Amino acid sequence: MGTHHPECPDRLGAISDRLIASGLDLYLQFHDAPLADDEQLLRVHPQEHIDTLRNSSPAHGIVHVDPDTAMSPGTWKAALRSAGAGCYATDLVMRGEANNAFCAVRPPGHHAESAKPGGFCFFNNVAVAARHAIKVWGLSRVAIIDIDVHHGNGTEEIFAGDENVLMVSIFQHPFYPYCGTETPAANMCNVPLKAGTRGEAFREVVQDIWLPRLRAFKPEMVFISAGFDAHYEDDMGSLGLVESDYFWVTTQLKKIADEYSQGRLVSLLEGGYALSALARSVTVHIKALADL
Repeated sequence: MGTHHPECPDRLGAISDRLIASGLDLYLQFHDAPLADDEQLLRVHPQEHIDTLRNSSPAHGIVHVDPDTAMSPGTWKAALRSAGAGCYATDLVMRGEANNAFCAVRPPGHHAESAKPGGFCFFNNVAVAARHAIKVWGLSRVAIIDIDVHHGNGTEEIFAGDENVLMVSIFQHPFYPYCGTETPAANMCNVPLKAGTRGEAFREVVQDIWLPRLRAFKPEMVFISAGFDAHYEDDMGSLGLVESDYFWVTTQLKKIADEYSQGRLVSLLEGGYALSALARSVTVHIKALADL
C-alpha cells in the first residue's frame, strides 16, 4: 500500500520466519490459496463492488480507494487470494483433510462492507468463507469470533440480522471505526473495551459473555477473525494482550469447535502490525490450534 504503510509484506515474512525458527513449520501442512471467483465473492459483495475494485487496479503506482487503503499492481490478485484462502480452508476442513486451518493472508478483510472497501480491506475474507460454508456445505449455524483491536464493522454490516451467523467480538472503544455499540442486531455480541484493558479483563469477557452465547448457538463451524493488534507492543491500538492471552482464547474457541462443530475451525489473519509481536502471537495461536 506504499512505503511505510503498516499493512506491508513484511507481516507475512515475519510470521513465516517465526514458524521456521520455532520449528513449528515441520508439524504443519502448507497450501497455496487459490484466487476467489466471482461466485464466491457475490455471496457477500455486489457485482458493482467487485467491478469497481477490478477497474481500480493500477498498472503501476498506487491508487487510493480511501485515505488509508490503497491498491498497487499486485493488490487485486492478493485480495482475491485472501478471499479464496478462507473458502479453500473451509473445503479442506469440511472434507476432513485438515482438522483446522490458519490463513496467513493479506490484505485483511473485516472492515470491508458489502459494497465498501476500507480499513486496509477490499473483500471481507471471513464473510466470504462463512457464506461458502453455508451455501456450499449446507451449514445452518456458523460462528465468527473477532479478536482484532478494531471492530469488524464490515462483518457486522454483512451479517446483522442473519440467523445463520453469530458474531462475537471485542474491540477498543472509542476507536476506529467508531461503531459497534449502537443497538447491534440480536446475532451480534459486541463487547467494547476501554483503552488500557489487559488480559484478565479480556478473559472475563470470553468466559462470562462469549462462551455462553456460543454454547447457546451451538455452531456447526467456527471462524476466527484473528487480529493480533490488541497486543500491548502494537501501537496501532491501546489494549494490553500478550501471547498467553492469545493462546488461552484459542484453546477456548477450539473447545467450542470440538464440542459443537466436530472440531471444524478456520482462522483468518486480520490486523497485527508490530512484526515481532505479530509473529509470536500467530505462533502460539497455531500451536493451540494444532495441540502442540
